[in-house]
Amino acid sequence: MTDVSHTRGWVRDVVRSGLLAPDAAYVEIRDAIAADHPALDAATTARQWIDTARGEWAADAAQWAEPTDYERLQNAFASLARRDILVVQGCADHWAAKDALNSSPGVRGVAWFLPSDVWHAIDEAMLEVNIWHADTANAAPGDALLDEVLAVFADAGLSAHFDEGRVEVTARWQRRPDAETG
Repeated sequence: MTDVSHTRGWVRDVVRSGLLAPDAAYVEIRDAIAADHPALDAATTARQWIDTARGEWAADAAQWAEPTDYERLQNAFASLARRDILVVQGCADHWAAKDALNSSPGVRGVAWFLPSDVWHAIDEAMLEVNIWHADTANAAPGDALLDEVLAVFADAGLSAHFDEGRVEVTARWQRRPDAETG
């Protein structure tokens, strides 16, 4: 059985990530609580934990500087899109990234990351981003696509470097509650 504090931390990250619409987040959270904590009323607990997480998020967001790292990231992602580099935020897995790439003719590459990468950026201020060419080959040091992506992050005011097959962007995912999906 999962420790309640771990599940609550995960709920906090799911809520703050804003990757799921509120109804979808509720269902995912409710189902996880039901599976991991069968002694709890999953529906009621999910609503309570989500409400608590949203309240803490709003209080924290009121203290965040302008612009947040999240806003800088979104500026960088928009710049990548203008350069015909697809950005897939919080995709399910590498297969979903590949499907998105294959469904986007004419793009030069794709930058993608998982929900767990976002949760890490919420807690640890580092977002790991995969960079692929249009043929799904990984970008690598000395590669023009990688250099371009690193320059875009720098232009957005974000420190980034390539490490172990991914771009590590020093950025805290500080998505504002009003930017929430849904």
